[in-house]
Amino acid sequence: MPPPVDESPPPAVPPATGAPAPIPTPVASQLRDARDQRLGTASREAADRAETALWRMMSFSETPLADLDAAIAADPGWGLPRIMKAGYLLGLTEASQLAPARQLLDQAEPLQANAPERERAHLEALRAIAEGRWQLACRRWDALLLEHPRDALALQWAHQWDYLQGDTASLRSRPAQVLPEWDEADPLFPQVLGLYASGLEENNCYPQAEDAGRRAVAGGASVPWAVHAVAHVLHMSGRLEDGNAWLRQHQPNWAEGNAFASHLWWHMGLFRLEALDLPGAHRLLDAHFSGDMLQSSFQQFDAVSLLWRMHLMGEDVSARFVELLRGWSPPASEAGHRAFTDLHVTLACIGAGELLQAEGWLARCAERAMQPEDVRRSNHTTAREVGLPLMRGLLALAKGDPDAAVQQLHAVRPQLRRLGGSHLQRDLLDQTLMAAAAQARHAPIGRALLNECLMAKPVVTPLTRHWAGRLHLDI
Repeated sequence: MPPPVDESPPPAVPPATGAPAPIPTPVASQLRDARDQRLGTASREAADRAETALWRMMSFSETPLADLDAAIAADPGWGLPRIMKAGYLLGLTEASQLAPARQLLDQAEPLQANAPERERAHLEALRAIAEGRWQLACRRWDALLLEHPRDALALQWAHQWDYLQGDTASLRSRPAQVLPEWDEADPLFPQVLGLYASGLEENNCYPQAEDAGRRAVAGGASVPWAVHAVAHVLHMSGRLEDGNAWLRQHQPNWAEGNAFASHLWWHMGLFRLEALDLPGAHRLLDAHFSGDMLQSSFQQFDAVSLLWRMHLMGEDVSARFVELLRGWSPPASEAGHRAFTDLHVTLACIGAGELLQAEGWLARCAERAMQPEDVRRSNHTTAREVGLPLMRGLLALAKGDPDAAVQQLHAVRPQLRRLGGSHLQRDLLDQTLMAAAAQARHAPIGRALLNECLMAKPVVTPLTRHWAGRLHLDI
């Protein structure tokens, strides 16, 4: 999953004690946005700044915080900018951001008296997100889009949380249900088309995804979701040189000042690893995934993912893992918050040789999964049924028990989608299972995985040949 931000924003600041309560805008004075949807403000400046913030959120161009703060200042009685700011914080998927996000939602609550139903629906959906009830929030956004198919916020947020919980069907169906209602002249239309391209790709509709992605950027708009979708298609079809060329062609639009940059550099790294270009992968790590360049958890995930793949290929990257872990110390409160995060923390600890630290993280995750208050969270069953078995399998492999690792990893493989992320992000676990099968001399599972890989890609890549050699199989 691509990062929504380059760095964690500061906590929300509550209004000063004794300040007069903001007054909601009367309905008769309220404006309409560029898609003819009623807004809860009569301030043109506030509306324009919120629209700019929305564009930033969809295009990942820097952060929307300054525009949202300006919208709040222009109309303190309008709740939507605070709601948008809360959604931005919740999109970090970090436990540390829950309190400031809830504070913003609490501030927006008394401003809803005259707010359009559409804005109140966003508040309700984000309340559910803050409670960890992601599926409930997406259902609320789905209902909203039936009445307001041009609500870009609902599309953006629902798409993001679909990705986080692995709801691949909705990634495709939701944009498809609303795209015909959009005017292609709308500045946000390319972003919505990019969401659709992304959903098509995750549902293995590769020709349609490539066509939609290329259409989205044809007019020169910066559409990271579209660039990302086409990069996925080119990787999954084994067109490595085309993939590198595609990313470089659009690099001016994503490499600087864009929160998607780290993830697209990650894709560049995957193309190099697929070609067994390990020196090139090391250069990319030095340039984009080391030291102070790793500012957010999403960037850490991408770094861990590249390093673990290199580790599986037999490359000694332990020193890089040690450096990464030294600069990334997730607090204990993060354990069990999201299974995808727990997986990457565990991989980083194992890669750095810190098995006791990995075991401690696993224990904290297991402890949280046993707490009654955790049951209502969407992550709860994912952690118990997918995340915890995965971490146990990884630790078994690290401790020299590949047979136990194969058993754990293979048993949970059909459920990996529930971790969230993309096919390519989860492919890291298939490669781990092949490595475990090679060590355990478990030929049937290794052969089955390799056969699946050969059927999925029309081209036999150098990495596929590498795994065939490790498994002592002829292709």
